[in-house]
Amino acid sequence: MSADLSDLQIVLAVAKAKGFREAARLTGSSPSRLSDAVRRAETALGIRLFHRTTRAVTLTRAGEALVARLSPALAEVESALDAVNGFKDRPAGTLRLNVPVSASRLVLPSILPDFLKAYPEIRVEITADSAVTNILAAGYDAGIRYDERLEQDMIAVPIGPREQRFALVASPDYLARCGTPEHPRDLLDHACIYGRFTNGNLAVWEFEKGEELIRIEPHGPLEVSIGGGVDLGVDAARQGVGLIMLFEQWLRPDLESGALMPVLEPWWPRFSGPYLYYADRRLVPAPLRAFIDFIRDRD
Repeated sequence: MSADLSDLQIVLAVAKAKGFREAARLTGSSPSRLSDAVRRAETALGIRLFHRTTRAVTLTRAGEALVARLSPALAEVESALDAVNGFKDRPAGTLRLNVPVSASRLVLPSILPDFLKAYPEIRVEITADSAVTNILAAGYDAGIRYDERLEQDMIAVPIGPREQRFALVASPDYLARCGTPEHPRDLLDHACIYGRFTNGNLAVWEFEKGEELIRIEPHGPLEVSIGGGVDLGVDAARQGVGLIMLFEQWLRPDLESGALMPVLEPWWPRFSGPYLYYADRRLVPAPLRAFIDFIRDRD
């Protein structure tokens, strides 16, 4: 006996959400309905897919093996269905994107509203995080990343500004109390507000001027997670806790208002803008194709 496709989709949803309640919230269903679907799938397959306790729902080894193959397979099924939608007068379907928090704040706001107005039958799901995610294994259609983080065997399309800078800033109060650094090495004697990636790596600060490149491991009173904790770090910088280094575009409103002041601006490093990337496959889902064409037409 084979499991029903819709039940397998629910198995995948529960596995991704790591629980029935969260999966129900994300899918707009109920935990009991999802639990029934998982039981049907397990009965049809003749094997247990999840360990269930009152505290957690985790995949069995058989469940892990199934989900590893199921996620890309179902993504291809959805791509095939989206390809059929491409023959309609207007593309329809769901576009799933995995993007860094910086892109959700600095890139997509100037693109996504106009895209959704142009394609009202397309629904967009955005997951914003700072982890380097395998978009195919996780069931996404595409992702946004900076070039040093692009996955292999992917097609990359420029999206957003093509050059950006990291800016080092501090509040007028902090600079009045602690002085203004005149060289990147002076930061070793200053309070820094710095970030750490989800993999545990510290975000090193880099500075460049002419041929000179300097890397600093910042230290100070506040460490935040790259992504979700950045706004807290910026707020702390406004209140004089220390210096912070971040996308210039993110800090632009505070620089223009005077809440934060530029520090070591001749040393601010430049880097290339982000890319939309997706798998090199024959069938590109219609919503993704529409999005690719939309951003290319804006250039």
